Amino acid sequence: MRDMPPYDSAEFLDSDEAVAEYLAAAIEEGDAALLRRALGVAARARGMTQIARETGLSRESLYRALSDDGNPSLDTALRVLNALNVRLTACVAHPTDASA
Repeated sequence: MRDMPPYDSAEFLDSDEAVAEYLAAAIEEGDAALLRRALGVAARARGMTQIARETGLSRESLYRALSDDGNPSLDTALRVLNALNVRLTACVAHPTDASA
């Protein structure tokens, strides 16, 4: 049996649109750990050194914050999103019927 190379989502995040869709899907799940992992994958896809430079954070602190045991602050997450050219927006989760 041949060994399969490990799957890495970062290989497919080759445009701003792909990154935005990937992160939007993670946000839709409502799972903070999944979003943290998705931010880490997207940052790796773009290049952690570049993300560190654009956020003003060290590579080490980014790796730590976006690791499986990490817990990035909202400030860190927003800096990473900005460096990825992605905007976090809000919308009504469960629209109500205004005519009722």
